[in-house]
Amino acid sequence: MSALYTAVATASGREGRAVTSDGKLDVKLAHPVELGGDGAGTNPEQLFATGYAACFASAMQLVARQQKIDVSDVSVTAEVGLLKNDTGGFGLEVTLRVEMPDSIPADAGRTLLDATHQVCPYSNATRGNIPVNLVVE
Repeated sequence: MSALYTAVATASGREGRAVTSDGKLDVKLAHPVELGGDGAGTNPEQLFATGYAACFASAMQLVARQQKIDVSDVSVTAEVGLLKNDTGGFGLEVTLRVEMPDSIPADAGRTLLDATHQVCPYSNATRGNIPVNLVVE
């Protein structure tokens, strides 16, 4: 299988900068206040949350089109938690909160959410590696 698209980014660590090869993303990185930093920049967890939310929303649009469901008013919020693990390292946990329009019945919304979780590249990359909690709101 060959890549349809490859993003390239370079970072100098949690304090510094992260820049994509095309220059479209150039952000200051900083530890969040909760981890003892000044919070004067973004952090990897925020970037991951942003990417996962955007990717999941796009995957949902694809799945919904196939199922002939209108999700133009759907909103996806990703919460990414940084955790200490038992071996002295760190891990992540994710909660995806999907706000469905009232026009989508709860059972159909849940089915759509579960189908999207099978299609989304972020979901496929994280499956079995980190806990991902799917919440319909």
